[in-house]
Amino acid sequence: MSILSVITQKFTHLFHTQPVIVRSPARINLIGEHTDYNLGFVLPAAIDKEIIFAVAPNQVGKYRFFAYDIDKYVEIASERISLQKGQLAWANYLLGVVSQMQALGYQVPTFDCTFGGDIPKGAGLSSSAALECGLASALNHIFGFQLDKLSLVKLSQKAENEFVGVKCGIMDQFANTFGKANHVIRLDCRDLTYQYYPIQLTDYQLLLLDTGVHHSLASSEYNTRRQQCEEGVSILSQYEPNIHSLRDVNLSILDKYSDKLPFVIWKRCKFIIEENQRVEEVCNALKNNDIVAVGKEMFTSHYGLQYEYEVSCNELDFLTEFSANDSDVVGARMMGGGFGGCTINLVKKQSIEIFSEKIQEAYFSYTSKELKVYPVNVVDGTSVVG
Repeated sequence: MSILSVITQKFTHLFHTQPVIVRSPARINLIGEHTDYNLGFVLPAAIDKEIIFAVAPNQVGKYRFFAYDIDKYVEIASERISLQKGQLAWANYLLGVVSQMQALGYQVPTFDCTFGGDIPKGAGLSSSAALECGLASALNHIFGFQLDKLSLVKLSQKAENEFVGVKCGIMDQFANTFGKANHVIRLDCRDLTYQYYPIQLTDYQLLLLDTGVHHSLASSEYNTRRQQCEEGVSILSQYEPNIHSLRDVNLSILDKYSDKLPFVIWKRCKFIIEENQRVEEVCNALKNNDIVAVGKEMFTSHYGLQYEYEVSCNELDFLTEFSANDSDVVGARMMGGGFGGCTINLVKKQSIEIFSEKIQEAYFSYTSKELKVYPVNVVDGTSVVG
């Protein structure tokens, strides 16, 4: 039975009414890591791992949620949403969406919601954005709020920033909502203009390798990186007043004032500047359908994340190095906030099975952990499906 059928049946069993069904996908980021909150460029896409929502209005004066995957139920009186902040981690993502809609002036009637899916937890595929955007889309559809896609993206991001307390950039929610099958999105995080680039993999497959090391974007290290980038901007702007973010800095400016920056701040800035350049290089490679060139930029990105931005970990480095030494892999890097999660790999389709077996065996020998392998495809963003 499909996930959609399971969630729908569970909803009708619990709440005895017919729901609206929404699918909300996970995302990958081909390249452009930690550039979003520095107002740079990213290159994400929605993928075929998803959360299914079943949602319908109720007349009981309570918001009622059932998380199918963890078998947890919660109900909250409509006037008590703000008091629940921080009480249930998974519910915060959903309550935050309701709270943000209310902040925009919308009366959000009480409703019932059941959800579940196959997005691996802690793998860096942004199940949080899928939770936020999926519910936002469902409520927008059911209650006729007529919010456009960008408004849904922004309120979902604010839900995570303000209600959950994670200072994420806008990339995850944007990719979730604006995803397009067989395309990546070049998003300018400064002005939110975007362009689709076809990703024609032909002989290659996107393969995610899950370290099993779970990270939290609320961790101090993530927020520390943001502060370090902001410190770099603060110092550089004393000499170049037109600098408002690292997006405004190029390598020649960085070199010119390198003696003004603490070494660790210089390293962080250098990575972000070069990562923005790599996004542009990958876009050019995709226009030329040069997957090998895409892969080279991915490897270079990982080494920058490892040595300059210092957000990798031993497990991610081991997987990337193993991939770099395999002729059937043309590109690999860590993906996401760091300190765990997945590597994203470009692997020859004909070699997926053999490569997967080899790297699983090697990873187990290195870590005594099972390595989960997820072939993924690029799909459309969040949508109402029933």
